[in-house]
Amino acid sequence: MNASASILSTRKLSLSQKELLLNSGIGYVEYDAIEIELLEIDNNPKIRNAIFTSKNAVRAVLTSEYSIENCFCVGENTKKLLEENGLKVIEIAQNASDLAEIIVKNYKNEQFCFFCGNMRREELPLILKNNTIELEEIIVYKTSMKSKKFDRMFDGILFFSPSGVQSYMMNNSMEESVAFCIGNTTASEARKYTKNSIVANKPTVENVLVQAVKYFYKRI
Repeated sequence: MNASASILSTRKLSLSQKELLLNSGIGYVEYDAIEIELLEIDNNPKIRNAIFTSKNAVRAVLTSEYSIENCFCVGENTKKLLEENGLKVIEIAQNASDLAEIIVKNYKNEQFCFFCGNMRREELPLILKNNTIELEEIIVYKTSMKSKKFDRMFDGILFFSPSGVQSYMMNNSMEESVAFCIGNTTASEARKYTKNSIVANKPTVENVLVQAVKYFYKRI
């Protein structure tokens, strides 16, 4: 392995996640590129079909009094959080665009409520609206940039959201760094600044780490 390999994680890692890097001998730096604030939700309606594209939205809704019949979500971790709290997941996809296509194909006559953040992506709402599927959007959390300047370059940078890419790029550059991305939408943002990007096989933090470790072990 390249002993000099260094990685920057744009979110702070758990102890078990850090061990994946430490056991590989890769040096790393971590910081939170974005900050999430869960918003208070006043109303208390019954929702038949709810869409979640992040765990942050789930956490926000769990603090409310919403009664939700069916959930449509992005990612295994989001599904797990929903089911752990007694909510029924009807459909799951790897990304928002794929989830939108599933809804268009199989639930065209249904109405949906999309619980999202203030910086949510356009893909899912646009696909549903273009297919005349009724969609209500409710912002339940706020994403804020926490930009930080680094006076060094890293061999790899771990990104977990498009907003994380945007935050990092406010005061830094990619140059020859490899961007390891949790999903295709994050990778699309990273590719605006670099041609060196790798997308995780599954949209989990652990898989992003595994991709980075595999990549640098190949550079023996």
